[in-house]
Amino acid sequence: MTHRDKAGTVGSLKIATLLVALSPELLLLGAGVQLRDNGYDGLLIAINPQVSENQNLIPNIKEMVTEASFYLFNATKKRVFFRSVKILIPATWKANNYSKVKQESYEKANVIVTAWSGAHGGDPFTLQYRGCGKEGKHIYFTPDFLLNDDLTAGYGPRGRVFVHEWAHLRWGVFDEYNNEKPFYINGQNQIEVTRCSSDITGVFVCEKGPCPQENCITSKLFQEGCLFLYNSMQNTTSSIMFMQSLSSVVEFCNASTHNQEAPNRQNQVCSLRSTWDVISDSTDFHHSPPMNGTELPPPPTFSLVQAGDKVVCLVLDVSSKMAEADRFLRLQQAAEFYLMQIVESHTFVGIVSFNSKGEIRSQLHQVSNDDDRKLLVSHLPATVSADAETSICSGLQRGFEVAEKLNGEASGAVLILVTSGHDEHISSCLLTVLSRGSTIHTIALGASADKHLEGLAQRTGGLKFFVPDKSTSNSMIDAFSRISSGTGDIFQQCIQLESVGENVKPHHQLENTVTVDNSVGNDTTFLVTWQTSGPPEIELFEPHGRKYYTHNFTVNQALRAARLQIPGTAKPGLWTYTLNNTHHSLQSLKVTVTSRASHSAEPPAAVEAFVENDSTSFPHPMMVYANVRKGFYPILNATVTATIEPETGDPVTLTLFDDGSGNIQMNVLRTSVGRREEEQKWGFSRTSSGGSFSVLGVPAGPHPDMLPPCTITDLEAAQGEEEVTLSWTAPGEDFDQGQANSYEIRMSKSLQNIQDDFNNAILVNTSKLNPQPAGTKEIFTFSPKFFINGPEHQPDGETQKSHRIYVAIRTIDKNSLKSAVSNIAQASLFIPPNFAPVLARDYLILKGVLTAMGLIGIICLTIVVTHCILNKKRRADRKEQEIELL
Repeated sequence: MTHRDKAGTVGSLKIATLLVALSPELLLLGAGVQLRDNGYDGLLIAINPQVSENQNLIPNIKEMVTEASFYLFNATKKRVFFRSVKILIPATWKANNYSKVKQESYEKANVIVTAWSGAHGGDPFTLQYRGCGKEGKHIYFTPDFLLNDDLTAGYGPRGRVFVHEWAHLRWGVFDEYNNEKPFYINGQNQIEVTRCSSDITGVFVCEKGPCPQENCITSKLFQEGCLFLYNSMQNTTSSIMFMQSLSSVVEFCNASTHNQEAPNRQNQVCSLRSTWDVISDSTDFHHSPPMNGTELPPPPTFSLVQAGDKVVCLVLDVSSKMAEADRFLRLQQAAEFYLMQIVESHTFVGIVSFNSKGEIRSQLHQVSNDDDRKLLVSHLPATVSADAETSICSGLQRGFEVAEKLNGEASGAVLILVTSGHDEHISSCLLTVLSRGSTIHTIALGASADKHLEGLAQRTGGLKFFVPDKSTSNSMIDAFSRISSGTGDIFQQCIQLESVGENVKPHHQLENTVTVDNSVGNDTTFLVTWQTSGPPEIELFEPHGRKYYTHNFTVNQALRAARLQIPGTAKPGLWTYTLNNTHHSLQSLKVTVTSRASHSAEPPAAVEAFVENDSTSFPHPMMVYANVRKGFYPILNATVTATIEPETGDPVTLTLFDDGSGNIQMNVLRTSVGRREEEQKWGFSRTSSGGSFSVLGVPAGPHPDMLPPCTITDLEAAQGEEEVTLSWTAPGEDFDQGQANSYEIRMSKSLQNIQDDFNNAILVNTSKLNPQPAGTKEIFTFSPKFFINGPEHQPDGETQKSHRIYVAIRTIDKNSLKSAVSNIAQASLFIPPNFAPVLARDYLILKGVLTAMGLIGIICLTIVVTHCILNKKRRADRKEQEIELL
């Protein structure tokens, strides 16, 4: 998201979700992974703390990655392999002389081993959300996959599976099979199997055994019960993204073997490009020419690391700069709430303050009960100093000293640095900071905060936040709420349900509801903060039950905060709160609600917010993402909003959409999960801070329109006998905002024509097609029969006998700014035997039908959760068939 108010602006991001109806249909790629001299270093594999300890799991992980390294080396024509790997052992496992973690954490892992399954079942899968050629988020494996050797009969060797998933994660390619469309009609009106390459052989099988393929067809539709069984012995060498389990498959599909007609995700998302074409364009290959010689690379080395005691140190700025704009008061409120509510039990916590020098306020103290928490709160700084100078390095040095008291080193500790000051010497301690092996999360207050803070967070694997000087901003508490222990144990983490702040007029009210769903409810806390003098009148209503008032809250007049912890497990449903400003002046009132998982049987719903880059330059957009899930089930039909709080000016609230680049069918919950009546009725609410980002070069004053519509990335074509129906998600006037002016749809019988020369492809009449508001599902049907068999220039004398057409779209705004050309969709038309072709014309009079359907998605602001699922392929009876079932 670009902010137009001033150059070099900084913004903070907050994501709020409210599920309207919970339905059963419900970063960075490992910042530590580096490619050096053809070898990947720093690959991190994390085991979820809910996974039971098993002595065979780690050896099997090592064996899988070692096998994958050699397979990958050959598949990439001697370009890359895995050199060094770290395996993060959960703290729930027994200590076994493992190395101590430094900056490794569960959230930073490239590969996660977890017992949870999702919409994909127990299959290995990769979370992809950014489109073709873009890196994904994580690879997921289950312990069953890693321990049950019987599964390799269907999946193939684990090392091959790992390479399949690595290609998803690292290079942004997609599957070349399609379980929803296992067959299709090709350009010659022949039945084809969705596969890559087309040289993979097999036989059609009907309900009663093998049969000719024509017996599987009725009126061009495939009969239920028809399958295509692949022969176990093949001669083709591709493709890894189709069926790596075949022993002959050792390559990715390239330009000569790629099946462009197959209706699979690779063709849809990557505009019919082969997987090898996409992989070859990656930055990895730009810097990694094939290695010389015939020798294999060395096997990867493994190091096992385990988190010890959790250590957190608050490093808090108390310089005179903190007295401005209520910064210090908001710091006190947030730090007190963090210590009383957010930090997990059994954590060792210390406190340091600093101005021109650092001061230790509390050595490490382990949190075991509320008395421990209150003791730590008593050591928080109570006043700011008169000293305007800030020495961030001095504060960090004192923080390291505190962290080292436990085990003699700061490695693995977490420092939360909060400051509004500038330190011109901060770069002088960077090497010292990095050598300590701690993770530093930074919270910058106001425009005066040092710009080098982000570097500290980035270099140590921490999060970075920005808190604007606005009385209604709850960003300080949101930032503290976002910081977790990094263990991956969501059942112990504090989950933020609500974050609201408003200026309330005298004798007016702030009234709202917050949903407590069945997956949370333990340790539920309501925090109310205010700006001046005494608290507002507070009323809180349980669903169909008890009422709470101001006197039920624990009021801290000094911090201007009131906190209520609901006893036991909070009732599921809608909780209503009312804050009445009884003062004679405007009052800034804020509400925060947090909770924890209600039980360990199933994980609570969660939202993770993040931006694609730390900074962008005007007029390039900033991509905002939110991953909304329950365990590993993506949650659909959620209303998701992003609040951008700029350095100056009012917050901007935007609605995020699913951009359609994910396969929605693969995100559907299995019916066995079910849903409770309460969840259907109330849904759930979550809030998460997405950190901070910068937009550079924004003009200070008014400027001409420079923002074109978004690029359409989810164009699909469905063919009928004489018509083609296109569907896509409407972009906006400016990126994904507003309503565009018109669409330009073109088609061609030549893929190369429409790829290389879109402007000269055949123009489709869209005079009756008016763009809908951004995020709306568009459907347009037209009849291209006059175009079929008509003359069209073919590149290099190419002839075209196929009845396959290729279609793409470009969007135009009211100032004639054009988006980039969309992904290319394709369709094969069924041509009746008595059809007499008519010569094509440059401009066709075609029929158009437009339908608006639901909110689906945009590329610029998006919450795509794309699950690339390696589908389990079972073997048929080898004694009877000697073939393998897809």
